[in-house]
Amino acid sequence: MGETQVEVRYFAAAVDASHCESEYLTVPTGATLADLRELILSRHGAPMEPILRVSAYLVGEDLTRDLERVIGGRVDVLPPFAGG
Repeated sequence: MGETQVEVRYFAAAVDASHCESEYLTVPTGATLADLRELILSRHGAPMEPILRVSAYLVGEDLTRDLERVIGGRVDVLPPFAGG
């Protein structure tokens, strides 16, 4: 099983918690959103946990909250924006 790079882009409160707008992370080939969330938490710590818990994720062209979803080359972390 190999590894691949994924571009993770952060928005709104996720930028504040991660202190960056985007980064490239190395994940195992076939990694899921759950795997990616664990990696993000290990890199950015406790401030990211409540944000990741309520976020939706854009994987390719699909908006999802399914943590079993296999990720591709880019994932956007989309926390709820002001007003909803």
